[in-house]
Amino acid sequence: MLYLMFCDIKCDTTLKNYCITLEQNERSDQELRDLRLLKVVEEIEDYAILTLDSGGNIENWNKGAEKIKGYQLTEVIGKNFSIFYNDEDRRNGRPETLIDLAKRNGKVAEHGWRIRKDGSRFWGSVVITALHDEHGQVIGFIKIVHDLTTKMLAEKAIKQHVHDLEVKNKELDQFIYIASHDLQEPLLTAQNFVELIEEEYGQEFDSSQAMYFSFIKQSSARMRNMVKSLLDYSRIGRKRVLSDVDCQKLLSDVCIDLHDEILVSGAQVDYGRMPVIMGYEPELKQLFYNLISNAIKFRKKDVVPLVSVSAQSYSDGWRFAVSDNGIGIEPEYIEKVFLIFQRLNTRDAYDGSGIGLAHCKKIVELHNGEISAESVPGEGSTFYFNIEI
Repeated sequence: MLYLMFCDIKCDTTLKNYCITLEQNERSDQELRDLRLLKVVEEIEDYAILTLDSGGNIENWNKGAEKIKGYQLTEVIGKNFSIFYNDEDRRNGRPETLIDLAKRNGKVAEHGWRIRKDGSRFWGSVVITALHDEHGQVIGFIKIVHDLTTKMLAEKAIKQHVHDLEVKNKELDQFIYIASHDLQEPLLTAQNFVELIEEEYGQEFDSSQAMYFSFIKQSSARMRNMVKSLLDYSRIGRKRVLSDVDCQKLLSDVCIDLHDEILVSGAQVDYGRMPVIMGYEPELKQLFYNLISNAIKFRKKDVVPLVSVSAQSYSDGWRFAVSDNGIGIEPEYIEKVFLIFQRLNTRDAYDGSGIGLAHCKKIVELHNGEISAESVPGEGSTFYFNIEI
């Protein structure tokens, strides 16, 4: 009996010792994890991490705080974190307001200018989080600051650059619009007088005089066409009305508008089932019109023009392709065809102002897309563009 009691006592003592050892080991492991975490926090340099007491006084911080704030810990320990705010913020009680908000809500975040030791400013992202004891009472705060000055200045520079570009584009559009209107009137006057002279004195012209007047008429007409093209170019995107655009119907309407060209050339324009997309309908109609019209215009002699339009969906929108079996484009001119007034062929061979593909490029960019071309001289071209609205 005594032996059994001794065994019970011995087992109980052993179990208690085991439990104590286990508890000590667990505590040791937790302390080790805490120490590692503190070491990680201390070594972080991209973020200033501060611990504050319940009144907002600095208790400790990491290397990132020294780097961002410019102080040594010994210079700020025990001082209120309001030293990092400018005079106006301190007069307005901004630091105290943030502490109160963190107490009430558990956390507060803001962006604003902060002051370094040398008096320089930095744009900081600040998060203050309240720390609570087991009874839910606030015992202090963790304050995390990230210096976003470089990012903020870069974003500001980008916004300013975008603004400057918008201003310049508006000025350029206005110049083109005004110049086009102002050029129309004298050209129309010159054409009218040329026609009057021909009507009254045309019978008396010799062959040279008739040729001269023919050149004047052709040049005036070409100039009017170029001015009109400039005017159309400046108008692209002026009245933006975003809507659902049925590309099936749009292509049908384009083929009706091109009826004469299709009839004379014998062209075949094929397109499968086209999607309904979000876009600017008048501009999209002009885009398809220009590409199909060019495909018919730049055809090979004695070859029936074949034009194919297709569409394929992808994650950000639709990718269209307009292919033909025309004369094609030399590789070195692929990029140049989208520039304004760029012509690759003589006017005697192919009429036009050389601005149609520039129109296409502007319309595609209006829809947040890009346009490109692939071509084999003598075999045909394919124009690709994507619509991402």
